[in-house]
Amino acid sequence: MGKDALDLGEVLAEAENASPVESVDVVAVSLQKRFGAACVSFLFADLVGHELIRLTTADGPASGRSGERIGLRGSVYDQVLETQVLHQEPDGEGGRRVIAPVTNRGDCVGLLEMTLPRTDEAVLRQVGEAAHALAYIIVTDRRFTDLYHVGRRTTPTSLAAEIQHQLLPSAPCCEAAQFTVAGGLVPADDIGGDTYDYAVDRDTLHLSITDAMGHDTDSALLATLLMGALRGARRAGCDIGEQARRAHRALLEHGRGTATGQLLRISLRHGRARLVNAGHPWPLLLRDGTVEEMRLSVNLPFGVPSPTAYRVQQVQLRPGDRLIMLTDGMQDRAAAAVDLRAVAHDTRALHPREAVRALVSEVYDACRGNLQDDATVMCLDWHGTNATSRRTQAGANTDELWA
Repeated sequence: MGKDALDLGEVLAEAENASPVESVDVVAVSLQKRFGAACVSFLFADLVGHELIRLTTADGPASGRSGERIGLRGSVYDQVLETQVLHQEPDGEGGRRVIAPVTNRGDCVGLLEMTLPRTDEAVLRQVGEAAHALAYIIVTDRRFTDLYHVGRRTTPTSLAAEIQHQLLPSAPCCEAAQFTVAGGLVPADDIGGDTYDYAVDRDTLHLSITDAMGHDTDSALLATLLMGALRGARRAGCDIGEQARRAHRALLEHGRGTATGQLLRISLRHGRARLVNAGHPWPLLLRDGTVEEMRLSVNLPFGVPSPTAYRVQQVQLRPGDRLIMLTDGMQDRAAAAVDLRAVAHDTRALHPREAVRALVSEVYDACRGNLQDDATVMCLDWHGTNATSRRTQAGANTDELWA
């Protein structure tokens, strides 16, 4: 292999031998050796998605200060995150400034920025490959260090907020052949109990969004109990009705309060979804360019005594559908001024993670950064399967929502 070729196997081996806090350093050294890269740094977004935090390499010149915060909106960094296309421009000193997306399965881990003395198609391709490798390295290494968790926090974190963050999936976005799903949460000043979750099995996608009643640590502890019951039932192989029943029973038995929620179990073979709605706001469905509320039957929230079992409803998803699930913090008080349907429609061409970012940003801005309740969104794009495509081509009723 030539001296200008990037050996990704070597980079991964070096990363494995290095400390978990040196992920960026390993990639930077490799880029420096092969392409003369300078000013190498890694940037990642804060929890609200308004700022980027720069993490510079331990050795050598750095582009800016480590820990430097940079406004994201309208910047070139925002462009690269949204388009996922590598950007290059003159650096003003005869070199080239390069910014590459660091992304793993749709999860935007951050950005890799550097200055190169020269660029061509081969060099840029390998820089992109290095950025992709860095995504895998960071996803692995962040399990062992608080470096990335601490950097994302713009304000002191309460005990309730710490509990709440630990309940969320480790990656807010996931892409697969049949779907893309993304979630986002903007915590209230007085932390509520919002959570979202997803998991992929061989043939099934599981989704949930929940809102534990109350505030501060009481709601965070209630959310912990609820998520533990839901995940335990899911991992035990329970169907969605039994998952709902076990979550409901856990809240009743421990007497900690009530929670609303929606649970979905989607067949990756057929696009058929089984759904339970426990007192939760109706989701939005974007289909054929039109956004409508899905007026589901509603059971009582989890933890509210009721003689009626949770109803399992069925929905047939079609290729091109976008499903947006949200908590009432997206609609309460000042947030009610936001036309969520209009935002959902206007962002229909964006990737789900960008649509989520737009939705929570609109609510955050409407509340002037002072949310009275958590604002949480999950966005699912259903790409379809061969089976669903053949079903549509065979003349399925395209006006039919329910299976």
